[in-house]
Amino acid sequence: MYLRHFQLKEYPFSLTPDTDFYFDYAGHREALNVLLLALRTGEGFIKVTGECGLGKTLMCRGLLNMLDGQCATAYVPDPLMSPAGLRVALVEELGIRLPPRSNGHMALRAIRRKALELARENQRIVLLLDEAHQLPAKTMEAVRLLTNLETEKSKLLQVVMFGQPELDRRLRRRSMRQLLQRVSFSARLRPLTRRSTESYIAHRLRVAGCAHIFSASACADIHSASGGTPRVINVLCHKALMSAFGAGRARVTADDARRAILDTESARQPREARPGGARVLSRAVQLFAPQRRPELVR
Repeated sequence: MYLRHFQLKEYPFSLTPDTDFYFDYAGHREALNVLLLALRTGEGFIKVTGECGLGKTLMCRGLLNMLDGQCATAYVPDPLMSPAGLRVALVEELGIRLPPRSNGHMALRAIRRKALELARENQRIVLLLDEAHQLPAKTMEAVRLLTNLETEKSKLLQVVMFGQPELDRRLRRRSMRQLLQRVSFSARLRPLTRRSTESYIAHRLRVAGCAHIFSASACADIHSASGGTPRVINVLCHKALMSAFGAGRARVTADDARRAILDTESARQPREARPGGARVLSRAVQLFAPQRRPELVR
């Protein structure tokens, strides 16, 4: 699309959580420091919460990269599973082979044997659960029971839960009090500040191979409309680049940012916004429309 125009080697504002684009800002750094400290001291349960779009999955994948070679990791991105499904997922992630027709009890025993083998090598298992606020209640209980795997000296398995604020509310229920008591460390992700938003945009452009081409006013408008949420920032920046490209400009202006904002439902709209904002990017879109309608394949 606009890669050649802006001399980019890849799209800088893709919504895919690519660790190459990880931006080390204060909110993430504090949470990551808490995680690393808790894992180093062997705590059983650690929790990271934040609103949608703040980069929890990106942090989870970044943590996986950091732990590579230091411990056995198991990443479960799909929380909507039964207790048996969770055990199967853990077995697969740890590379454990089970005989055919194995049941849940056999899987748990195999996990314990693996954990003991790793402990003899001074390693432990770290289970990372993404979207943990969606875990069914029985599966949450199964996760709690997994942390009973321990020796007299230390835990054999640690759990890091990443979830939206709903996870905090669920854990405060009386039925979840045993699990809540085991959460020894927790961190909360915060939105980007205005200054961090500008640095974030510049960082992603730099990784993609381009100089910072967003004007200060464009960054300010994008921050205001996104509330500092990285996912919304990415959407707005992508559309603003489309707008600037459609106009043949080498820099993204405040006008491009406003067009992107009007075109994005998840963005906070300015008071003066009027209906018809969805047509503001038509100039860029027209550049990619075929010159003539292709014939249908018969």
